Amino acid sequence: MTSLSEDPPSLISEDDRDTAVRRLQEAYAEGHIPHEELDERLHQVLTATTRTDLVPPLAALPEEKAGPTSTIAAAGGRIRRRGVWRVPRTLKVESAFGRVHLDLSRAVIEHPVVDIDLQLGTGRAKITVPRDAIVDFEGLHTGWKDTLYKSRRHSRPGGPRIRISGTMGFGRLRIRHARH
Repeated sequence: MTSLSEDPPSLISEDDRDTAVRRLQEAYAEGHIPHEELDERLHQVLTATTRTDLVPPLAALPEEKAGPTSTIAAAGGRIRRRGVWRVPRTLKVESAFGRVHLDLSRAVIEHPVVDIDLQLGTGRAKITVPRDAIVDFEGLHTGWKDTLYKSRRHSRPGGPRIRISGTMGFGRLRIRHARH
């Protein structure tokens, strides 16, 4: 009999598996593991079903590089990024007063996961994500109004994961998927 405090094993997603494969490939390319070990570890990752199964093949690998954080800041006024622009792996947006509009629909997104850290005082924010993006905003703390987001019913797999975190004082975040 299992106790109530024990959690069932957490199943892995395809994103978790892809991240583990990428980390192994990077470790091999940087000379941290030999070819034979790469094959063995890849087999373990590709047959894993729970997060616990991913621990042994990723053990003793160097820490994952987070990459540089780019910051866009304004004390007041408007922060706007749209059209074709390169989205960094981690983007920090700071604004005491004013509006923020980030349009990622035509942006160049080279990373499977993009972290956006919003640090906003007052004013509203709008983020337009690609059609096939997966959005996670559980790390965002709002003080005044809830975030407006309607997930897509028919999204294709393979899009970037956009993780939004941070703090918003007064204002509202609106997230929408691009239409085309």
